Amino acid sequence: MATATITTHNPLGQTIPPDTPHAISVSLPTWSANVGYEEGQDWVLSKMQTGYPRFFVHKSIDRFASAIVERFGHQDEKAILFPTRAIAARCLDFFHRQAPLLKPHQVRILDLVQIPRNVPADGVRRVSPRVSAVLFPKENFSIAKTFWQHSGDGVSSRRAEFCHKALDEGNLVEKGRAEEFQRTCKGPKRYQHRGASIDGTNAAHIPNGHKEMTPITNGASEVQEHAQFVEERFGRNLEISFADNAKLAIRRRIAGSLTVDGDLKEALEQPKDNDRMRDVPGFSEDDVYIYPTGMSSIFNTHRTMMIARGPMKSISYGFPYIDTLKILEKFGPGCQFYGHGSAEELDDLERRLASGERYLALFCEFPGNPLLITPDLQRIRNLADKYDFAVVVDETIGTLLNVHVLPHADVVVSSLSKIFSGESNVMGGSAVLNPRSRYYQLLKQTLAVEYEDNHWAEDSVFLERNSRDFVSRIDRINANAEAVCEVLMAHPRVKHVYYPKHSPTRHFYDHCRTPKGGYGGLLSATFYSVAEAAAFYDNLDTEKGPSLGTNFTLSSPYVLLAHYTELPWVSLALLSTLHHRAYMDFQAASYGVPAELVRFSVGLENTEELVATFRRALAAIPAS
Repeated sequence: MATATITTHNPLGQTIPPDTPHAISVSLPTWSANVGYEEGQDWVLSKMQTGYPRFFVHKSIDRFASAIVERFGHQDEKAILFPTRAIAARCLDFFHRQAPLLKPHQVRILDLVQIPRNVPADGVRRVSPRVSAVLFPKENFSIAKTFWQHSGDGVSSRRAEFCHKALDEGNLVEKGRAEEFQRTCKGPKRYQHRGASIDGTNAAHIPNGHKEMTPITNGASEVQEHAQFVEERFGRNLEISFADNAKLAIRRRIAGSLTVDGDLKEALEQPKDNDRMRDVPGFSEDDVYIYPTGMSSIFNTHRTMMIARGPMKSISYGFPYIDTLKILEKFGPGCQFYGHGSAEELDDLERRLASGERYLALFCEFPGNPLLITPDLQRIRNLADKYDFAVVVDETIGTLLNVHVLPHADVVVSSLSKIFSGESNVMGGSAVLNPRSRYYQLLKQTLAVEYEDNHWAEDSVFLERNSRDFVSRIDRINANAEAVCEVLMAHPRVKHVYYPKHSPTRHFYDHCRTPKGGYGGLLSATFYSVAEAAAFYDNLDTEKGPSLGTNFTLSSPYVLLAHYTELPWVSLALLSTLHHRAYMDFQAASYGVPAELVRFSVGLENTEELVATFRRALAAIPAS
């Protein structure tokens, strides 16, 4: 099992973990640094080595985009990068809806693919570089960034580095040039490609005589090793060439086969049905779909639902992760927002349904973030069955080892970037279909056409490796979080502590809690003033930055980072930049989420040391 140690403040802008090229968090060690980041102050932004990948374009991606513009664009243009043309086309459509006055030639797609002559012809499947860039006027970058952030479908930093190198080496060219070369090439048959993936997203180097490929139904390939396993030949750091193994292992773990810590070999062994954590008749890893990010799994689940069932308004129930709400608002007919996640709001929903209103799907988190309120999935399921709408549950915070929500949902989504990985160095997401859902066959048919496996091969290798000790990490994190919760609850300067175990909605959580499940590693605390919250935060010796589910304790003034533009003190000038007036009226505090809230994602540290760390920070709060 991974371990963690108590840390002192890392410098502002440093990657978390330190010196990690593809880290997905960044150090914001003081309250003022978080405010400075949100307000775009140079003393913060100038020190940022990285940031959360959907909000901060990684420098490797930015360098690659600049190189593409320099070679194929104009000096007044920028580019934003996606794995496939289909995603780039969705970005293009978003551009035209947000900026209808832009002419077609001002926003265009550039497809870059591998030169055919450089594709190996020995029957070996290798990772192939490719990327689709959307080029647009510089002044419209905010539109591109909005799509990047909400969809979660942008290229990863590892993909960008791989493809940038291919571009520099002359192996990546415009698609038209590659096709022209293929038509005119008279070279020997060894240049004919027999096995590489079309877009390089699901390719692996499989030595002849060592592997046997068996197709499976959702876009991956089942790989069985007949000699030594990859782990034995290459040690703990698996090579990128074995991405198919990694993806199969990930999908099987998400399917619920992971009941104890296990290596790659154990994950590739076909689990028995009665060994699965997700006990739903007919369920298998074929019902698990991997996406580049957790937000991508939500975005594409919503998109797939609209294709399958037709465009209808959706429901956002409970205080949401803000991008989920924006997806439902901006990429469909609209959203009915129930921000409190209360019984009274379900009463209102039931009245609307009884009067004839119809909805596509209800989206909720289990439990919610950051108040850790748990939705009444039984009642929601009953309403969905009676009035014909889908239920999409985000189990990221609960995790599949603590809670079993699939029987109540049509689709379960999760961010694999969080506790499933734990290492804070790779992004990923998943969507899991319930085979007992009334929409199951319709969704399977739609996904057979629409689904693209865009999780970059090297990212999959890291994600598989990181998730091997998922079981033991969850147990330790559950115990540590309860210990921290007790310390916070006992202190007089802490106004309120939010944790599923001590929530008024605990009975909803317990209904779905697994036999060995705990209450998770996420909790929040509020203080009696922003000044007290800032004093506590500034003296808390944990890592501090965005994200959650890390193997180390990670703290953040969550409302500042996620909802800064919705806080009461925000200026009218800043409000005017929002795209929908609905967000001008949406204030986090009005939904019980005040600015003086600090959120903690508890890690694997020694429990006594962790408790002492929190006590020292509490002691730093002014006595008044």
